[in-house]
Amino acid sequence: MKKIILLFALLNITLARAQIFEPVKWSTSVEKLSDKEYKLISKATIDTGWHLYSQNVPEGGPIPTTFTYNMLNGQANLVGNTIEEKGHTVNDPVFKMTIKFFENSASFIQKVTVAPNVSAIKGTVEFMACNDERCTPPNEAELVFNLDSSIGTSSIKEPGPIVDNNEVNSELYGLSPKDIIKPDASQENPEIIVSNAKSTSKTLWSIFGLGFLGGLLALLTPCVFPMIPLTVSFFTKSSGQRKSSGISKALLYGFFILAVYILLSVPFHLLDSVNPDILNEISTNVWLNVIFFAIFLFFAFSFFGYYELTLPSSWTNKTTKGENAGGLIGIFFMALTLAIVSFSCTGPILGSLLAGSLTADGGAWQLTAGMTGFGVSLGLPFALFAMFPNMMNALPKSGGWLNTTKVILGFLELALAFKFLSNADLVQHWGILKIEPFLIIWIVIFGGLALYLFGKINFPHDSPIKKLSFSRIAGGVLVASFVIYLASGFMVNKETKTFSSLTLLSGLAPPVGYSFLYPNDCPNNLTCFKDLKTGIAYAKKVNKPIMLDFTGYACVNCRKMEEHVWSNPTIDNYLRNNYVLISLYVDDKKVLPEDQQIMVNRVNGGTRQLKNFGHKWANFQTQFFQTNSQPYYVLLSSDGKEVLNEPVGYTPNTDNYAKFLEQGLKIFNNK
Repeated sequence: MKKIILLFALLNITLARAQIFEPVKWSTSVEKLSDKEYKLISKATIDTGWHLYSQNVPEGGPIPTTFTYNMLNGQANLVGNTIEEKGHTVNDPVFKMTIKFFENSASFIQKVTVAPNVSAIKGTVEFMACNDERCTPPNEAELVFNLDSSIGTSSIKEPGPIVDNNEVNSELYGLSPKDIIKPDASQENPEIIVSNAKSTSKTLWSIFGLGFLGGLLALLTPCVFPMIPLTVSFFTKSSGQRKSSGISKALLYGFFILAVYILLSVPFHLLDSVNPDILNEISTNVWLNVIFFAIFLFFAFSFFGYYELTLPSSWTNKTTKGENAGGLIGIFFMALTLAIVSFSCTGPILGSLLAGSLTADGGAWQLTAGMTGFGVSLGLPFALFAMFPNMMNALPKSGGWLNTTKVILGFLELALAFKFLSNADLVQHWGILKIEPFLIIWIVIFGGLALYLFGKINFPHDSPIKKLSFSRIAGGVLVASFVIYLASGFMVNKETKTFSSLTLLSGLAPPVGYSFLYPNDCPNNLTCFKDLKTGIAYAKKVNKPIMLDFTGYACVNCRKMEEHVWSNPTIDNYLRNNYVLISLYVDDKKVLPEDQQIMVNRVNGGTRQLKNFGHKWANFQTQFFQTNSQPYYVLLSSDGKEVLNEPVGYTPNTDNYAKFLEQGLKIFNNK
């Protein structure tokens, strides 16, 4: 049964990968305004989950939707520009610009005036579409607007194939689809097939762990730590002889602490249900990142002791009154009171958790996972110490170390503040916080933390230090080592000619290619070829397997893969040392030489003329691999004629992608 299920899964995955995507269908209609003036209406029907981009996209972004009309040698004239609907506008962190797109459907209207004898106008529309996993290459569709009302609405149809595929493919690529040997099922590694649900589950548990760690840090602050013995003593002693009653109330108290923090995430689920993209749109907003930067600076100096963060005293008074209700309600209000009075210490930590969840792909559920971890960590000690009171004897006494914990958190908040400013800088292309100034700022911040731990810097609420404790010395040495690690980021990799990538700063620091001194061309400054024949010739020479990278300058998930997956040391080593990388950009607008501007067949019927290199590589992908989405990765033998294993698309899980590369290399070496 397991084998049957596995074969069924492999079949479905193969079919899903070898698929021509046509997420946008076009139809036309005409509205007559007068005998000489008409509205030409082009309607795009967009599959669920896909986006069609606006006509107005900044340079360097995705391919805009572009209309061209045949004016019949002056017998027809355009009146104004093509008008489009409102659509959705977002600040895209990958393209680093404001982009407008449409979903479900979109209508475009162009007014024209025509001569009396004109019965139809033809045009073309060039467009691209993307969803959360892939993009289609730039495509063209013919538009026919029948001015004769008796003909009615037109759907777009293409003429039949008239081109010899084998001859054209051999001329363009030096290969024919019949030359390609596809992998059999025995070469598929089932370990590579990991569901998105498992990946998401793993991510949620990671966020839960971070929230739990945040709760532990909050416990060690002067707002929370002294409350533990006081509250546990209240529950265990106020119940007289009934010890079990005190324990049950303490357990409820811990549970209600958890409930309070989970409830804080509920509003974000309501936002998510109204618009599933809203949290992502919020997180990619450049000004929100700037606001987070300012808030984290504010939090940091609060932890340093220059001022206190407090919620309105009326809130505390109202919750304190609620404690007098007794029973479950009274215990709940006690938990709520703790959350309010400890806000000056827990607020900055919760703010970090909120900001991190909003800038992650999981949105509201990641926030709930983090809040749950935080609530469990904060509420658990009250329950445990009520059950085992003798354990409180092992707790350290309150003292100056509690303020030291707050100051350390202040330095961490200060460092994280510049992470959000870096996000804004990347999105807006300000060019002020590239890798060099970012590393310098972090070196200064953590250098300051090391000096603080060694007693060289003091803050307002610090107690006099008579003798450095072992924990401060050990912590200072650890932080100083981290400063040296940060400084190693300025070491230049002679092979890649970029600064060294720091694994611990992955996702925090700007990419090493975003640099004043060593900007790069190919992703991560890998050696790559952008021409198929040249790349294959080199692969033959060095006898290495090939990785075909079907990508696009305007492909969002292509950039995500390059920045977050390819940068992994294991994967980088494979791509840099074991494979010949051939990156084929399906939206490259560079014009083809005239002898290559030829007619080719479309896989789903009809023909098209290749005009630029993007057309050439998109045609190669559809003809040879029966798919038209990017990113798409194919591992080939050095002569380009054998597919080593099943190709993959967007694969954000680094372990899965590494297995994909490892499997292909093993198959190649065993040939």
